[in-house]
Amino acid sequence: MLVLLPPSEGKAASGRGAPLKPESLSLPGLAEARAAVLDELVELCAADQEKAREVLGLSEGLRGEIAKNVELRTAGTRPAGEVYTGVLYDALDLASLDAAARRRAGKSLLVFSGLWGAVRMGDRIPSYRCSMGVKLPGLGALGAYWRGPMVQVMPEAAGEGLVLDLRSSAYAAAWKPKGEVAERTASVRVLHSQLVDGVEKRSVVSHFNKATKGRMVRDLLVSGARPKRPAELVEALRGLGYVVEAEAPARAGRAWSLDVVVTEIH
Repeated sequence: MLVLLPPSEGKAASGRGAPLKPESLSLPGLAEARAAVLDELVELCAADQEKAREVLGLSEGLRGEIAKNVELRTAGTRPAGEVYTGVLYDALDLASLDAAARRRAGKSLLVFSGLWGAVRMGDRIPSYRCSMGVKLPGLGALGAYWRGPMVQVMPEAAGEGLVLDLRSSAYAAAWKPKGEVAERTASVRVLHSQLVDGVEKRSVVSHFNKATKGRMVRDLLVSGARPKRPAELVEALRGLGYVVEAEAPARAGRAWSLDVVVTEIH
């Protein structure tokens, strides 16, 4: 099972470990594309703070993120699983997993990134600021930029098993599973169900969507579940207590869409 995750906007500070070693990152097929994004991002942030702030979509209060980007090549690193923070990662709580579940996380979780393309939890990276929605002056919109390299790399990373796609739309733009890979891919939407005047109303939630997805991934890792196809994932999630609604795609070559319905949001 390969689980595709979005990163977090907020990130832990760079660690005290050795500086970035690009050749050590997973998915070496992305190395050339990573180097190009890294070069332009560092140059942009070093040359013109105001332009960098505009390009990166940062408020005045986040100006310090620009200086962080300037030092990407020399800053200390830590595992990506420690760098990414926020609601989803708090709910996932990698640090508290037992050894077996952590090993499964290392093999199955892949975080998409505007800067790195995608990294695994054990990849050592510095803290940075560069979302997939950024449009760099030279390389253009990163969502579109990463599509080329991802077409070559991601089918191999997906292997022959299930792909659980939990990315937000901005990060999903960087790679869309196609053909046979799509048929074993499932994306998840979290819906909040509540009774209003005796009638069920459902709404898409944001903050709690992330928390639910984090808990769901954690439960799958802890349980040791190994679904190989979307239908098996549905059964595994139901076995873990989730209310899941799913319908097989009407046409071949399409991914499954699953609704996880919650009545309490926390």
